Amino acid sequence: MFQIIIGVDIAKHKFDVARLESNKYKHKKFDNTPDGFAAFSAWLATFGDSNVLICMEATGAYSIPLAEFLMQSDYPVAVVNPAKIKSFAKSELSRVKTDKSDAKLIARYALERQPPLWTPPPANIHELQVLLRRVEDLLEMQQMEKNRLDTADACIAESIKTVLTQLEKELKATRKRIQHLINQDPDLKRRRDLLETIPGIAEASSAHLLVALSEHYRFTNAKQAVAFAGLNPALNESGTWKGRTRISKMGDPLLRAKLYMPAVVAGQHNPIIRAFRLRLEANGKNGMAIVCASMRKLVHLAFAILKSGKPFDPHFLLA
Repeated sequence: MFQIIIGVDIAKHKFDVARLESNKYKHKKFDNTPDGFAAFSAWLATFGDSNVLICMEATGAYSIPLAEFLMQSDYPVAVVNPAKIKSFAKSELSRVKTDKSDAKLIARYALERQPPLWTPPPANIHELQVLLRRVEDLLEMQQMEKNRLDTADACIAESIKTVLTQLEKELKATRKRIQHLINQDPDLKRRRDLLETIPGIAEASSAHLLVALSEHYRFTNAKQAVAFAGLNPALNESGTWKGRTRISKMGDPLLRAKLYMPAVVAGQHNPIIRAFRLRLEANGKNGMAIVCASMRKLVHLAFAILKSGKPFDPHFLLA
């Protein structure tokens, strides 16, 4: 039983922490970078905590590096599905939502529920995660340099072009390493080949699904995988009033981003998703709602195919 809880609300660039002990909080904010991790560790050391649990939401690429750092520093860590935190907030009738209040909420959740400790993914999944994160970092740098080139003075334009050329080389090399890793691992290769039988799923999206649907996460049904991606519907209603239903967005934002275009393509070329899209269009759903629903459907298909070990068969599924 942990007496001291650290709740962590993590985002792309920053994370807020709330230290909860004897119903009192201490709050701090850190950069979501290696230097920020070190500063967080130094802050924790000032308390001399020995019986402490650090709890954060599972937000994929944003949370895993910090969780791995804390594990290597011998801190017990719990990584919780964001849907569970949201349900806990509803049980508290919580209405305030800021990064600071969310960190406190996560701390209270961990104190009451004492979630199981997180275990790092196996080596092959870990390496795949790292390489996929590197691709995203390179793409972000590439876009920044392209934006600079649009308004750059002539005297620096060649320098920017040189950087862009090097970034493109690094992107190709990293993507090649990802495919080499998958091809050299019989289980990853088998699962990748199964995923890519689904029309709409290709090299990039299959790699991200290999991580998200890894047996490490122990999903027992597709709904859990959908919630992990933050694609589960979030109802907005009270009494007889009903607002617009949106996706929760409480999960891995990178996975959602990587499923967007596959869902659009699948709406045209995947007979299951196409029939699904046409049915939603007939019911008056708008374009974005249809794409989000198609993303959910793709996760369901991917989960079912990996579970069965059989390739995509539209005749069987349509039947």
